[in-house]
This record gives sequence, C-alpha cells and structure tokens, in this order.
Amino acid sequence: MLADACGRKLNTYLPDYVVFDLETTGTSCYSDAVVEISAVKVKGGSVVDEFTTLVNPERHIPGFVVGIHGISDDMVKDSPCFREALSDFLDFAGDEVFVGHNIQSFDLKFLYRDAQNYWGKTIGNDYIDTLSFARKVLKGLDHYRLSDL
Repeated sequence: MLADACGRKLNTYLPDYVVFDLETTGTSCYSDAVVEISAVKVKGGSVVDEFTTLVNPERHIPGFVVGIHGISDDMVKDSPCFREALSDFLDFAGDEVFVGHNIQSFDLKFLYRDAQNYWGKTIGNDYIDTLSFARKVLKGLDHYRLSDL
C-alpha cells in the first residue's frame, strides 16, 4: 500500500500477513537492484496465495551474487522491470502486515527507495521483522541468519 509515511514495526502475533523476501544484485540499497520478489499471503494461519516474479535489474548481476541465489542475467533478461514488479507485489499484498527476516535493515529499504522514486510515496504497510524476535528469544547465538536458526 502506498502512503505518505512508512509502516510501523510491530511485535505481536497476527493471523493475517504477507511473508516476503527479495533477492538482489548486492547488499547496498543505494546502488544495488532487486532481481526477485517472492511472497506468500497467510490468512488465519494458512497460506492462501503466492506471488513470485523475477525482475530485470537493468544491470549485470555479479557472478559471486549469482553463486548465492542462483539468478543469472540470462534468467531475468525478459522479466519485468522493478517498477512493474513492485506495483504487482503491492497489489498482491494490499494493506496486510509484512513479515520477513531482516526486512527492516534490508528488504524494506529497497521497497521504500523505489516506491519513493517511482511514485513519490512510501510503503505504509506495518511490518514484523523475525530477526528482532530471534534476537529476543534465542539470546547468545553467534549469528541470527535464517540458516543458523
């Protein structure tokens, strides 16, 4: 949902939400671009819909990044640009709460940046970052990456 202000970080369980993840050309929300958006919509605790699209970042995907997520230049060459993919994703998500791991520090920054650039608005969906939950519940771990949890 496009809005004038960013959504709020929530720390509560909700039965309805959209879990999403982005794959990108790198780790900088200032200079890198999205190459894939994937999401599931959950209602009453059950997955009711899925969304996934490759995205043409309109730039080269570095080889070391291809090694991480497996998405190559050839795979995205005929995919929609991020403006179209983001619009479709926001239509899919509606006003549902976003859920994801490390989305506050990573994924949302890409969404906020490009929504502002494309439409002069930000994304108003509230969100839950599971990284915050993991740090509170699983104290003392060396890392809180999904692969470590």
